[in-house]
Amino acid sequence: MCKKATATSERNPNEMGISHAPEAARSFGEFVDTIAALRRPDGCPWDREQTHASIASNMLEEAYEAVDTIEANDTEHLCEELGDVLLQVVLQSQIAADEGEFTIDDVCRAVNAKIIRRHPHVFGEAQAGDANSVLDIWDKIKLSERAQAAQDAATSGEAKGQKPESILASVPVSFPALMQAQKISRKAVAVGFEWDSVAHVWEKVHEEVRELQEAYARAPKSENGKMLKNTPEFHEAELEMGDVLFSLVNVARKMGIDAEGALRATCTKFRNRWEAMEDEAFDQGVQLEELPMEKMQALWDKAKAAE
Repeated sequence: MCKKATATSERNPNEMGISHAPEAARSFGEFVDTIAALRRPDGCPWDREQTHASIASNMLEEAYEAVDTIEANDTEHLCEELGDVLLQVVLQSQIAADEGEFTIDDVCRAVNAKIIRRHPHVFGEAQAGDANSVLDIWDKIKLSERAQAAQDAATSGEAKGQKPESILASVPVSFPALMQAQKISRKAVAVGFEWDSVAHVWEKVHEEVRELQEAYARAPKSENGKMLKNTPEFHEAELEMGDVLFSLVNVARKMGIDAEGALRATCTKFRNRWEAMEDEAFDQGVQLEELPMEKMQALWDKAKAAE
């Protein structure tokens, strides 16, 4: 069980950023020793059998569970879920150490150095007026790191005659699509591929919407209005829909909104309203699906007004 801290009604800025390094170092060291013991010959058979690949999905699962507790504002269980995420980090690092690849110390030293390097406004002379300025600094430093790595590779002869890696290569294709789109667009912006204003991005959105509507109009459809799949027109409309979504992600980025987080919040809001509708229908002695659309709309409006 995680120790529950004393809750305060207001956060005191002067009490933020207090280091707990001494206690953390002791507890973290004990945890690393525990995981190492699991991998010893006389340890746990299951843990000894694991590889990077065999537990890769666990990392994603535990991260999603942590996000769920964050979005539910469940700090009591967040402590536990963060521990599960940390378990994946330490176990992956122990597997790497057993294979002679790297150790948890390498992981900590590398990420610490990276954080210091990418925060020159804290550990150097750079200035950042707000959080958005920090992101601009972060992207520029990442680009300079990439350029330096390419230069080092060329100097050593490793990259002779090789095409430089794309700036988009570091964006995992396994990311959720909205997150991937926002990351891709941020990478492009970092090298100057950017609209002048939000208004210009909105013009692009309207352009893409018109193209989607035109593609839909050309496509053969069923009686219910849905396009027939496996036709050239369907695939064209599908791509146009992707363009609409991608351009809206750029609107979000330009506004400083995280598109993935915004859509997750809307999904949560819809779930809450829907459950309220179901509860109201139950109180009326009916199933929600038995009601006509106008009555469901009335329940929706009531649930919305109650927020």
